[in-house]
Amino acid sequence: MAEGQIRKAISGFYYVEHEGQLIQCKSRGVFRLKKINPLVGDTVTYVPDGENDALITDVHPRKSELVRPPIANVDQALLVFSVVEPDMSLRLLDRFLTVIESHQLEPIIYISKEDLADDQTVEANESNLTYYQNIGYTVLRNRGNDDPLLEVLRPYLNDKTTVLAGQSGVGKSTLLNTLLPELDLKTGVISDALGRGKHTTRHVELMEVAGGLVADTPGFSSLDFDHIEKEELRNYFLEISEAGESCKFRGCIHVKEPGCAVKAQVEEGIISESRYKNYLLFLQEIMDRKPRY
Repeated sequence: MAEGQIRKAISGFYYVEHEGQLIQCKSRGVFRLKKINPLVGDTVTYVPDGENDALITDVHPRKSELVRPPIANVDQALLVFSVVEPDMSLRLLDRFLTVIESHQLEPIIYISKEDLADDQTVEANESNLTYYQNIGYTVLRNRGNDDPLLEVLRPYLNDKTTVLAGQSGVGKSTLLNTLLPELDLKTGVISDALGRGKHTTRHVELMEVAGGLVADTPGFSSLDFDHIEKEELRNYFLEISEAGESCKFRGCIHVKEPGCAVKAQVEEGIISESRYKNYLLFLQEIMDRKPRY
């Protein structure tokens, strides 16, 4: 009997890291009856089962869990956004931030491809990125090959399990290849017709990078708010949550209520109008959701 961490899962097999080796494991049939689904990132107990395989007998409690992608025990999300090819979408960034915040993960915003953008495009994004920094988010920049950003990135990865996420084609695989050249991940090609990258990642796998673990995850672009109630959404917009403490009514959701401190700060230009509009769009999306029974 031994303990280890699931580093990847492919075709019903789980590959568990133990003392520098990957052990091929299957899970107990009773897990299905108990609706226990081992995930990449889980700490598990396993026992030998035959000459080369092992059997997972216990899945340890998780500190976090994501459904799409299916991964457990993540500390933070590195959100990769490019300024060109594809152009930066603040609405998509806010969707990512909302979902990440709702899972109590730490978001880090990484801006790629600034070296490919003209000065006008970079300047147009500058005030937006400054705003995200001012409300409390870490924003890291890539201004070209001579920028020591990747060395700056390493302390953020050290001793952390990080989900690498973002719009297809923004440079996630390129970033991992730079951090860990031996990975030699296939990088996507931008489709001119669709304006998005071809999917290049097929399964979730945790890889040792810069003293931590990084997962390049497929399927994270499927962002929805099925797990978020309308009264909770305000908690996942940092500046709206903070301003909301001064609202006249405790249950204010910052739409039409009198004495709303959030709407006042939007009118004063303290809270970004685009962020507030995205909050209202997401709120409407949640309110339009079909009831669950």
